[in-house]
Amino acid sequence: MSQDEVLGSVETVPKDLRQLRACLVCSLVKTADQWETDGCENCDNFLHLKRNREQVMDCTSSKFEGMIASCKPRDSWVCKWQRIKDFVPGIYAISVEGRLPNHVIR
Repeated sequence: MSQDEVLGSVETVPKDLRQLRACLVCSLVKTADQWETDGCENCDNFLHLKRNREQVMDCTSSKFEGMIASCKPRDSWVCKWQRIKDFVPGIYAISVEGRLPNHVIR
């Protein structure tokens, strides 16, 4: 793992255990502020969460169960089982409750 990959993966780790939210598409877990600042490293190309608080609240959920810490998703059988092996390293929810708004699904 290169230094850039390590630094990038550190940015996806929640900086606090309060106000955690999980992406409704990929299950990545971060704080509400991190979602607004950085967006989603896996799906921001179509969710557009960066600097958009309303979109963050619509496309992430505070209702999720369990967490998986993933350092090397491609090498992890847990990540393969959870279907997150192609995503960036980080913390992922095991299950997320919620539904994307219709305007995002289109």
